[in-house]
Amino acid sequence: MSVKKMFLETRPQFLLLSPILSFLGMAIALYNGSFNTLYFILAGVGLLLLHASVNTLNDYSDYRTGVDLRTRRTPFSGGSGFLPSGLLKPSTVLTIGLGSIILATPIGIYFLAKRGLQLLPLFVIGAIFVLFYTSHIARVGLGLSEISAGLGLGVLPVIGTFIIIHGDFSYSALYASMPSFFLVFNLLLLNEIPDTEADKSGRRRTLPIQFGVKAAATIYSALIIITYLWILFGALAKLMPYWSLLALLTLPLGLKAIKGAMTFKAIEELIPAQGANVMTVLLTQLFLGIGYMLAWGL
Repeated sequence: MSVKKMFLETRPQFLLLSPILSFLGMAIALYNGSFNTLYFILAGVGLLLLHASVNTLNDYSDYRTGVDLRTRRTPFSGGSGFLPSGLLKPSTVLTIGLGSIILATPIGIYFLAKRGLQLLPLFVIGAIFVLFYTSHIARVGLGLSEISAGLGLGVLPVIGTFIIIHGDFSYSALYASMPSFFLVFNLLLLNEIPDTEADKSGRRRTLPIQFGVKAAATIYSALIIITYLWILFGALAKLMPYWSLLALLTLPLGLKAIKGAMTFKAIEELIPAQGANVMTVLLTQLFLGIGYMLAWGL
């Protein structure tokens, strides 16, 4: 069995989101006067393992339901393609997904012992998203699949990392984690558009399926704008440090993604918008974390 293929099945190009989320949570904790190297590293490793599990279990479920066989794959959506092409066996992909969860579990138990049961709801909700996203959550509709992405790979990792390092919950930290919710919600939403027809065959009820592609693009655009307004208001209201305004540097990328989402006529024309969206998601959170670091250091 090729180790390289197994590694690529986790879609490592998308796993970059996890260390950025951990970095942002750590930066907010540092700004609030707390830092722990061991906790930061362990939290980052645990989140990375869970993210890898999400990617592989989704691929496994998509293959078993036949969605993968109908997907129009793009560089930013449609899964790894290893199962439809026969490069990996379904049992191997399932093992990678479940094995990643098993490896992450001792880290979660360690933090529960160190920081108490305040982390338990976050861990339980995260586990539900990992295990049941494709099989159940994505079939409910009314935005639940996109909300679960915004929570599970957005706000929860950031606030969770903050609590792990700082030791206590903070409403200001929760406010600072909300851009991650909006951005990751949008990361999934825009990437669902090319998969609309394939997702229908898997009985999914994503926002593009329920309300149409144009409505989904409008929701996407509104959330991009809300993200920047949220950061601007947070800084002006002193809920976030002024240095957090560094995140506004990605506004041109966000506007490019909005333009592409609102005007594309064919899926191929959406790909540049998907690329701009990925960069918006990653860099906005990275710059936000850097802003917190600068505010602490200066």
